[in-house]
Amino acid sequence: MIPGGFERYLRRVDAALFAAVAATAISAATVGPSAHAEDKPYKIEKDGTVDWSTFSGYRRYHSECHVCHGPDALGSSFAPALANSLKTMTYDQFIDVVVNGRKNVSASSDKVMPSFGTNRNVMCFINDIYAYLKARADGVLPRGRPKHEPKPKAAQEAEDACMG
Repeated sequence: MIPGGFERYLRRVDAALFAAVAATAISAATVGPSAHAEDKPYKIEKDGTVDWSTFSGYRRYHSECHVCHGPDALGSSFAPALANSLKTMTYDQFIDVVVNGRKNVSASSDKVMPSFGTNRNVMCFINDIYAYLKARADGVLPRGRPKHEPKPKAAQEAEDACMG
């Protein structure tokens, strides 16, 4: 039995998290390149400078995803190279796996991708992470920390709104 006060607290947390995810979807549609543009959700200048969204994706990927998927999305013994996976995975498939997780059980593997649907550091920047990974998959972004544009005011406002 959960005490009434704690149960009310959990409902408030769930409502706040749902609002944050909804705000992310709304603000992500107005900041940076559209991740729904499957061909190129990133912008890279001739000198290698990337747009803020792609750089933000690099930062968020390396704070949350590289532990399993390896630095620069090159994979590890724990999880596949997302630089390869994003060559064939659609945006919708990517979102589904990140939000819901995935269990891949086979004769040679019993690996689980956890759900990140409640992780604000992922969900508030999911389009940025996709842009970074897509650029790596397309072979247009080399390994390492990319040079980047300054952070736009709209990106800061969207981040503040989502992260709280």
